[in-house]
Amino acid sequence: MHWIGWKSVSNMNNNPTFFSIIPARGGSKRLPNKNILPLAGKPLICYTVEASLQTNRIQKTIVTTDSDQIINTVKNYDIDIIKRPDYLATDTATTNDVILHLLSTLQNQPDFIILLQPTSPLRNARHINEAIDLLLSRNADAVISVCEMDHSPLWANTLPDDLSMANFLHDEIKNKRSQDLPTYYRINGAIYIVNTKRFIREQTLFLSDNIFAYIMAQEISIDIDDYFDIMLVETILKKG
Repeated sequence: MHWIGWKSVSNMNNNPTFFSIIPARGGSKRLPNKNILPLAGKPLICYTVEASLQTNRIQKTIVTTDSDQIINTVKNYDIDIIKRPDYLATDTATTNDVILHLLSTLQNQPDFIILLQPTSPLRNARHINEAIDLLLSRNADAVISVCEMDHSPLWANTLPDDLSMANFLHDEIKNKRSQDLPTYYRINGAIYIVNTKRFIREQTLFLSDNIFAYIMAQEISIDIDDYFDIMLVETILKKG
C-alpha cells in the first residue's frame, strides 16, 4: 500500500501513461458492504485490484474510498490508496466528482485514466489490455466497454395507467422477428478509459468525439447489484 506522493513521467507520443482508478464506497443500500462481500472465497474488490495489477500497461493502481474496512481489505496490495472526504461518500456524490478529487491530489497526472468499477469481477487483465490496444490503435481519446443487449429495446416501451398496449410497438417492427432487428449494445460498466486533460475539461467519461466501444461478451459483463448477481458470478467462477 502506498499513500499520495509519487511522480510519473509522460511521453504521450511513445509511451502514454495510464493510472487505474477503482472507486469503492463503503455504503450500499441494496447490498451492505458490497465491495468487500465474499465472492468465491475472495472479497469482491480484490478481483478488480488484481486485474489492474496484472496488466502490463498501468503504471499506478489507485483505490479511492471512504471506508476503513475497504482500506484494510486492499492494503497489502502494491497499490495507492486515497481516503476520500465525507462529502464524496454520500449517495449524491458522482463518479466524476470522485475522479476530479483524486486527480487534484496527484503531483503529476497520467495521460489517461482507466476507471475500473469493483462491481465487475469478471473483467480481467486481458480485457483491460485489449481496451488499451483499441484506444492506441484508433489514436482515441476514450474507450468504453459495452456488451450486446439481451433483448432489443425496440420491443420495449412505457405503459399508461390503464395498461393499454395499443401504441406499445411501432408499426414497422410489429411483424419482425427478433433476429431481424438491428443489434443494440449497452454500456456494461467494466472499463472506462479517457484522456485525462479532456476529462478535466469536459468532466465526463463519455466524450463528445474520438470515443470508441470495446465489445465484451454478455456472460462476463455481469455487474454486481444484488445477491442473485453474486450467486450467478460465483457459479461462473467455480465452473471456470
